[in-house]
Amino acid sequence: LLAQLLSDLATGRDHARVKIFDTTLRDGEQSPGASLTGEEKLILAKQLAKLGVDIIEAGFPIASVGDFEAVKTIAQTVGCRDDPPIICGLSRARKPDIDRCWEAVKHASFPRIHTFIATSDLHMEYKLKKTPDEVLEATTEMVSYARSLCEDVEFSAEDATRSDPEFLYKVYSRAIAAGATTLNVPDTVGYTTPDEYGALIRGIRENVEGIENLTISLHGHNDLGLAVANFLSGVENGARQIETTINGIGERAGNAAMEEIVMALQVRRQYYSSKLHLAPNSFLTNINHREIYNSSRMVSNMTGMSVQPNKAIVGANAFAHESGIHQDGILKNRLTYEIMDAKSIGHGDNSLVLGKLSGRAAFRARLTEMGYEISDEELNKAFIRFKDLADKKKEVTDWDLESIISDEVKQLDTPDVRLVRVQVQCGEPLVPTATVTLDVNGVESTASSVGTGPVDAAFQGVQKICFEEGSITLLEYKVNSVTKGIDALGEVMVQLKDHTTGKTVNGSSANTDVVVASTTAYVQALNRVLKIRASNGVGHPQKFVEE
Repeated sequence: LLAQLLSDLATGRDHARVKIFDTTLRDGEQSPGASLTGEEKLILAKQLAKLGVDIIEAGFPIASVGDFEAVKTIAQTVGCRDDPPIICGLSRARKPDIDRCWEAVKHASFPRIHTFIATSDLHMEYKLKKTPDEVLEATTEMVSYARSLCEDVEFSAEDATRSDPEFLYKVYSRAIAAGATTLNVPDTVGYTTPDEYGALIRGIRENVEGIENLTISLHGHNDLGLAVANFLSGVENGARQIETTINGIGERAGNAAMEEIVMALQVRRQYYSSKLHLAPNSFLTNINHREIYNSSRMVSNMTGMSVQPNKAIVGANAFAHESGIHQDGILKNRLTYEIMDAKSIGHGDNSLVLGKLSGRAAFRARLTEMGYEISDEELNKAFIRFKDLADKKKEVTDWDLESIISDEVKQLDTPDVRLVRVQVQCGEPLVPTATVTLDVNGVESTASSVGTGPVDAAFQGVQKICFEEGSITLLEYKVNSVTKGIDALGEVMVQLKDHTTGKTVNGSSANTDVVVASTTAYVQALNRVLKIRASNGVGHPQKFVEE
């Protein structure tokens, strides 16, 4: 508790607010195919800090060297800036995990160790193969050990909502006695309902020894579509930290969506202020609402996971009106059919347009405003792409810039395969044919192939050079127009299944030529496949843990 109060005092944040714990970089990354590079994680962490989240769970340090280095870098940079968030790492209740986690997060101004152990009968018997008494002893021992290293320790009882409440009270009491400063109550499989979750939080407050001065945290998944409703019920019953992801990404059906909970607390702040015993219309979180839309777009671009059009708050249709009656009402007074202004989340603020006469300084300034803080080397590469695009398009918008930066950041440092050229022939009555030249570890290879269309033919050509037939399956292929007009960038996302490792990977790219964008995205995904194969099939650093 002292560590959290010191953080609030140092950053000037109101300790009575609802703390936003963002786990996009950890649990969100567990979405199929959404594995992030260390560089992508750093860019997103900087945006999360700009957004105003209180705690960033940057990863699972023991999972891989790459994840350890990413968490460490975020702790050293984002965790040491002005008004820094707490930087947190996840660890199982094991000393090697806790040691590795501490080594990664200790560089931050305000580090946190987040350790967990399962408490449901199902998990204890079949996963842990431990008795309840053994789980109690492990909780005491490992939380105490984590606290000996770090003043701020969060403890989670995995599968809490399917655990026996009486046993749960004992586990949490042990964790507090051992030095935990935050207690997390995970709805690991999205099983609970709002009334049940609220009652559980209330029961914890009433029955856990020493709970009076601790923060109760909520973590939940959206398997039944109830995650946000569950969290709001938990807040009403005494929870003061919520663990969320941008766009609600995460394992299976995803996590509770940060933007939905934050805006629910904002739009209905008069209601929730009274529930939290605060002054009327108090601001209930530290979130800078105008950065919500930027954050959503950035996460979508980095992970290759498109936001559904009807998604609450950040979907393309969230502020669209088609009904004539609604349109008439909106024209007379927007409040007739809108409970929030699109500009309140930063949607519609991106009006600055760059062109071919724009210089490097203006380019960097605009990227910084959009939340992208990149190195000089990355800037130079992106600026070349920008100039090339500006020669083809009259105006280059923020949407175009996002695609360019996302493209550059997604490139692996040392790709095994690089697209040299692609040429296609198609039309009626021609058979779609593609000729593809790839640089494979410094050696150029060319292949021609036919397909159902020019993109399919190009994909077949790439696979002919790189892989044996049938070893890779295209699971998903999506094309979106980044902006309007005939000269718009085409943004392509592909998802591949590697039958050798069983892993799923994403690739994405943008270009005014959709065939080039498609082939580049496919090659990018293939590079990820090769990287996974080279690491003996360990494609995602967190796949052996679920919370």
